Amino acid sequence: MGVTGHQVRPLAESEFREAHDLFRRALLLRSSKDEEWEQSVGRYEPGRVLGAFVDGALAGTAMATTNVVAVPGGRRLPVGAVTGVGVRADRTRRGLLTSLMRAQLDDARRRGEAVAMLHASEAVIYERFGYGVASRSRTVELDRRRAALRASAPVGGQVRVLDQDEAAPILSALYQRCDQDRPGQIGRDDAWWAGQRSWLGDGVMVAVHTDGDGLDDGFALYEAKNDKDVSSLQVHDLKTANAAAATQLWRFLLGVDLVDRVVGRNRPLDEPLEWWLTDRRQCQVTGVGDDLWLRLVDVLEALRARTFGPGDPVVIEVRDEFLPHNDGRYQVGPDGVDRCSDEPQLVLEVAVLAALYLGDQTASGLVAGGRIEARDPAAVAAADRLFAAAETPWCGTNF
Repeated sequence: MGVTGHQVRPLAESEFREAHDLFRRALLLRSSKDEEWEQSVGRYEPGRVLGAFVDGALAGTAMATTNVVAVPGGRRLPVGAVTGVGVRADRTRRGLLTSLMRAQLDDARRRGEAVAMLHASEAVIYERFGYGVASRSRTVELDRRRAALRASAPVGGQVRVLDQDEAAPILSALYQRCDQDRPGQIGRDDAWWAGQRSWLGDGVMVAVHTDGDGLDDGFALYEAKNDKDVSSLQVHDLKTANAAAATQLWRFLLGVDLVDRVVGRNRPLDEPLEWWLTDRRQCQVTGVGDDLWLRLVDVLEALRARTFGPGDPVVIEVRDEFLPHNDGRYQVGPDGVDRCSDEPQLVLEVAVLAALYLGDQTASGLVAGGRIEARDPAAVAAADRLFAAAETPWCGTNF
């Protein structure tokens, strides 16, 4: 039972579509058509779809899919990918969402998942449940006629164009070869690919890069769009295993005729696109936003799963009102992590720890932003070194 007046329980498979349509209506979308539901049903896992009931009627829902996420050091942690969260418009502000979030996180802990993750439709909703922004991404726009890659940019291999039917048999395996050790990378199963195709529609084409040895090592999903007098190429997804594949795919996209601009959405912050261009100003960054949100369900196990940089250990105090078992002090060092009773040097909320966890933010930046209390100023620089990651975190996968 949740708060007085409603009940939360796992849904039977016969109730999944009702939950799916409730979620769509919460996003102000129409109910699903049969074909759309058939492409989405594979994502619904028995036992991981929750419903909140008021007077016996479904009034809210949340689900998770079983996945993995890469953390600094290369380990891939089991994780619940939270999605499909919605409450009926006439049942909001009654505690349903809070009860759903609590039941979901309790279930993740029972499953041994030290971390949960989501993409947030609204930035102010999930921090109160302990989620924090763990990676960010950017949107870039390029004038196709003026943007050109330098001769010194990595080259090699060739690009071929496929429609989605032709590409379907190879994309899943190809994704597994692309940048999987970067912190924030997650899995994509067959149900994900089916849902992605349904969401993107039939107008999307696929460019695949093959290296000199005949191995596919990168792909881009793109689509032509016309907005008044401007024709653009929208790059929905671009993943590669190396820089040569990335530059060759961008070179191909910038060479497509009858296009005024190329727009890349949800790109990593550290993609060196500007450095590949003869005129870096032709890469216009039109937006930077949050990408992956993480919730450390078991702080100790989550911290132990990643590696840390060199330096003196730091004692942090984590405050977690929503999951009190995480409250406490942790000594974090290059040799490991343990609970302790020492005086804390840094004090922070669990949602703020998510910003440090993959290396997206520095402790010094969060101290300056008022999100970490530095009781020992000398520990700030030490924490910067400890939590630094070799690569900028990036997920780049919607779910």
